[in-house]
Amino acid sequence: MAYPLTTPPGRFGIDNVETGPAQYAATMPVDGLLNPFTGSATVGPLAVLVDHIAGFANHDRRPEGHWTVSSELAMEFAADAHAILAQDPATPVLAVSRPVGAAGATSLSECMLTHRGTEIGLATVRTFYITAAVHVPGACEQPAEPAEPLPTGLAELMAVEIAETGGTGVVLRQRAHSAVNNTLGAVHGGVAAAGLELVGSAALNINRADSPLLTASLRINYLRRLIGGGRAHYTATPVHAGRSSGVAEAQGIGDDGKVALTARLTAYR
Repeated sequence: MAYPLTTPPGRFGIDNVETGPAQYAATMPVDGLLNPFTGSATVGPLAVLVDHIAGFANHDRRPEGHWTVSSELAMEFAADAHAILAQDPATPVLAVSRPVGAAGATSLSECMLTHRGTEIGLATVRTFYITAAVHVPGACEQPAEPAEPLPTGLAELMAVEIAETGGTGVVLRQRAHSAVNNTLGAVHGGVAAAGLELVGSAALNINRADSPLLTASLRINYLRRLIGGGRAHYTATPVHAGRSSGVAEAQGIGDDGKVALTARLTAYR
């Protein structure tokens, strides 16, 4: 199933290939998706795929009259994941998810990421349910023509722009754009997670292009909705940037100056 190009799944080329109820699967291309700070290939956008298909497994278990909101997302990558993707970036990544345990106030799903049959990572998404029917009928269901030509660069796809780089921190501004929003009108959880990965990785790799630290894990807590535009941005600072490993703390901050998302990124050389 393909999605409208005016929605986050359609914008990132996500295609559903299995829709439960025991298992869910989707693919997403990653070729040409580069970190705007470093110009290097990034695994950050895979958060869009993870939030989509692992969230799907939680969403299908929602009580009647409820909707789902991601509260946690985590991705772990194999040591050779970046090298495997670099060998054949034109082949899409496959994500297969399934629900874990029973659904209660929250719901948990896990997701396996593979590339040409090789496992490159795993992820989890935790969702909580809100007592509101907020879905817009028809949204993300029928293909539609985009209102504008679909961009090819990652920054343009995410509607972000570099606001600051250097020193001990980096800042990525999140512009308002309906095509990167979810049905609640907030920035899609996977897009926001990708923004956190971009700034976290950049914070660790300033002035080390010859020996970059590659993202191994990203763990995110969603605290409140992030609305794009105004002063909304992602920022990160290194906690540790050693010769062979690094840790960065990242935040997504709304126009009101309040923290909407927080994350920790770990990377290795």
